[in-house]
Amino acid sequence: MPIAQVSILEGRPKEKRVELIRRVTDAIAESLEVPAERVRVIVQEVPLEHWGIGGETAEEKRRGGG
Repeated sequence: MPIAQVSILEGRPKEKRVELIRRVTDAIAESLEVPAERVRVIVQEVPLEHWGIGGETAEEKRRGGG
């Protein structure tokens, strides 16, 4: 049973997370030639202040730098 863990920044709409799960499932099922029903996808939303980019948090980056 393939399992994919995907970390994304928090704040995306539910519809986008659902689409992500569907597309990741399809990609894994196709590339590994397994039924989609056997694929598991875990989406972890990370708070902006817990995600670092170039020495700053994503929260600082969105505000225009810290």
